[in-house]
Amino acid sequence: MSITILRQTATITGLQDQGTPATPLSQPPCQFSGIDVALAGAGGNKTGIWECSPGRFQRQLAKAEVMHIVAGACTFTPTGGSAQQIRAGDTLFFPANTTGEWHIQETLRKVFVVMAAE
Repeated sequence: MSITILRQTATITGLQDQGTPATPLSQPPCQFSGIDVALAGAGGNKTGIWECSPGRFQRQLAKAEVMHIVAGACTFTPTGGSAQQIRAGDTLFFPANTTGEWHIQETLRKVFVVMAAE
């Protein structure tokens, strides 16, 4: 079995277009791109690299997620909570059903693991 190494994740090229948010809160809407990485033994968990251009959108992912920010800066405001400043080098742990608003100030790139539904 071999491992996958993505060198220099913060600057790697070749990300694939992944469209725009389901619920954009800015115009023009943010643009998503990324690389999905198949990981043997990960079950239904999804892994990869994701990038988002500046703007605002509503987070609607119902699954738990772990992410490490490798580039950029943003604010996340959980529904009913206070704004959290996030920047390169931060690691986030989102419980399932976390909703709120992303405000991307500098193009954001993250490594992520989205957990399979229980």
